[in-house]
Amino acid sequence: MAKVISELMTPDPVCLTENATVAEAARHMRDYDIGDVLITNDRGLRGVLTDRDIVIRAIATQRDPNTTLVSEILSADPVCLKPDDSVSKAVETMRRHALRRLPVCEGERLVGIVSIGDLAIEQDSRSALADISAAPANH
Repeated sequence: MAKVISELMTPDPVCLTENATVAEAARHMRDYDIGDVLITNDRGLRGVLTDRDIVIRAIATQRDPNTTLVSEILSADPVCLKPDDSVSKAVETMRRHALRRLPVCEGERLVGIVSIGDLAIEQDSRSALADISAAPANH
C-alpha cells in the first residue's frame, strides 16, 4: 500500500492558463475524461476549475462559455498537498475541506493531482467508489 501521495498521484495534471475560456476548459475535460483542470499563471497554480464550477458559476448564471475566462469562475487559492504527505493526510484534508481532488505541489511547482477515486482504489480496491473510479470512461 502506498504511504505517500507521490506514490498515488497523477503526475503532470491537465492545466490551462487563466486566460483560457470556459468552453476550452470543458473541451479539455471531455478530451481527457476528467472532472477538473488546474489553472496556472506565470507564478504557479492559481486555482482549480471543476465541471461543477462550470455548471454553477457559468451556465446557470447564463455566462457565455466562449467568452467567459476560467479566471472569472475558478476556485482560487486551492488547498494543496506535498508529494511526501501521507495518504492519511490526504484523506483527512479531503474530509475537512469537503474536496474530491487535491493538487500536489513542491514549493510553487505543480507536480500532480490526487483524487478521492485514487484514494479509494488504494485504500479499499473492492469498494463501490473504487469500482466506479477504475471503470472505463463512458463517453
